[in-house]
Amino acid sequence: MNKNVIKTRIVEVETVDDKTSNDFDQKVKASVDLGLIQDQIPHIDNQNDIMESNWDKKVSSFEELGLKRDLLKGIYGFGFENPSPIQSLAIMPMIQGRDVIAQAQSGTGKTGTFAISALQLIDTSINDVQVLILAPTRELALQSEKVIRCLGEDYLKVKTHVFIGGTKLGGDIKALENGIHVAVGTPGRVLAMIEKKILKLTNLKVFILDEADEMLTRGFLEDMKKAISYIPTDTKVWLVSATMPKPIVELSSNFMTNPVKILVERKDLPLTGIKQYYVLLKKEWKLETLVGLYKGLDISQAMIFCNSKNTVQLLSEEMIKRGHAVSSIHSELPMIERTQIMEEFASGVTRVLITTDLLAKGIDVYGVSVVINYDLPLSKEVYLHRIGRSGRLGRKGNAISFVQPDEKDELESIQQYYNVTIEKLPTDLSEI
Repeated sequence: MNKNVIKTRIVEVETVDDKTSNDFDQKVKASVDLGLIQDQIPHIDNQNDIMESNWDKKVSSFEELGLKRDLLKGIYGFGFENPSPIQSLAIMPMIQGRDVIAQAQSGTGKTGTFAISALQLIDTSINDVQVLILAPTRELALQSEKVIRCLGEDYLKVKTHVFIGGTKLGGDIKALENGIHVAVGTPGRVLAMIEKKILKLTNLKVFILDEADEMLTRGFLEDMKKAISYIPTDTKVWLVSATMPKPIVELSSNFMTNPVKILVERKDLPLTGIKQYYVLLKKEWKLETLVGLYKGLDISQAMIFCNSKNTVQLLSEEMIKRGHAVSSIHSELPMIERTQIMEEFASGVTRVLITTDLLAKGIDVYGVSVVINYDLPLSKEVYLHRIGRSGRLGRKGNAISFVQPDEKDELESIQQYYNVTIEKLPTDLSEI
């Protein structure tokens, strides 16, 4: 990371006022003009807005990477056999100490990519935070920490902790007093810990933004500017996501130095192994159509996505009235309840989960075979993240979208954007 850039960032965060400006804020203003700072993931419609990769060196086995012997034990013990495509490309520059931007389709092992790379760089003789990972949701933070712990706890003796809202601050303080190597969390709690000088980053080696496209948009951008201002000048920055629009990559130039870019082209984004269908229907037919699908499909587990908390609640109530076992989750539920719901769904205790886009990104529940878009997503990028909850790591899956007559243009736009054909759902559900 460029030392002068980081020093400039610290000054800007502390002194910028209404009459002053800087390159980073100019970039932010530009992103506002592009519609990036909003409640939706950015709409990037120009074909030239997809960044190209500048790295093509890959490996075919984990042994080729020269990883620690104990890390290899953790990798194979976790169930990995050979690197996935993103792992075969991105781990090498990460462990070589490069800033890296890594994009790959959902369910291809991005979490494993940065987890393995971070564990390779950690020195367990130093009992301080060496890796900081920020995620947009509590659920994603918990999942990333679990992967790192499973890979590194037994053999490497790496200590991790999750810093998220809805938990007692005393537990965070005690974990830091005992010493941890990896801090994973959401921006609010992590920044609070840093600003109170409870979480110290003196020995930080790697700063990771998981689902970076979202972390550098929405309401997270100001928090990200603050977080970046606190990291040491020699810290490496890794951005990972399933989508990485060019304006986001351009924003990253303010805090990354000559990054390796591993970005798939849009035509390569649609998920292999996932069959995509649509149902054209009126709004008032949605519930009964869903009930029919619920009865007619052989579902191991399913996720049903809605665009609002109210729809999630109402749909859940209606399905339960009809005798169907479903659970539901959204951002306003208490943390304890959200955690319990996710644990039950991940373990297979519950089979159908109705949710907002809270769980559209990064959540791995390998039994999910069907994703239903009860509401067509509000952005094309979210469509990819949603359907990627099925077909994880090469498994087969089905995605079914409910499309109202006035949404046909949106459906066509999604097909053009990803260069795919979304087929009409067959009347005979045994055919899918």
